[in-house]
Amino acid sequence: MAQDEVDRLTEAWRHERPDLDVGPMEVLSRVSRLARHLDRERRAAFTEHGLEPWEFDVLAALRRAGEPYELSPGVLLGQTLVTSGTMTARVDKLTARGLVSRRRDDDDRRAVRVKLTDFGKKSVDAALEGLLANERRLLAGLGDEERKRLADLLRALVLPFDDAPS
Repeated sequence: MAQDEVDRLTEAWRHERPDLDVGPMEVLSRVSRLARHLDRERRAAFTEHGLEPWEFDVLAALRRAGEPYELSPGVLLGQTLVTSGTMTARVDKLTARGLVSRRRDDDDRRAVRVKLTDFGKKSVDAALEGLLANERRLLAGLGDEERKRLADLLRALVLPFDDAPS
């Protein structure tokens, strides 16, 4: 089996610190390195469609909401894990680009709703298609069962973080 950088690192640590179990590094260092590679790939897919990753996150949350592709800023906060001030600035920028619009809530005139524009919908749909094509390419070395098993294992690692209070 071919060796990767993590194999070389853990081998060096085993030599230098034989008293320590470096087994967790074999998994989590690979996850960390993979996350950096995936972040670069995602950024490239979004850039190809004229979006920043944070723009895609907001637009995707609105798109996933279904017709009429509209959410409150509070719901957007929860789905994108940013502060209120950050979300306000992001919505301002997306509005200026014509990707979203704002309107007063019909039931509560003090509340605002953020809505995906037709241009925003086309942009996020194109970016999603590009992202999925890249991700299929990245996973091409795995069979269907391997992908499912990997997804299940990663879910088991991520769930405690998703369930933790913010």
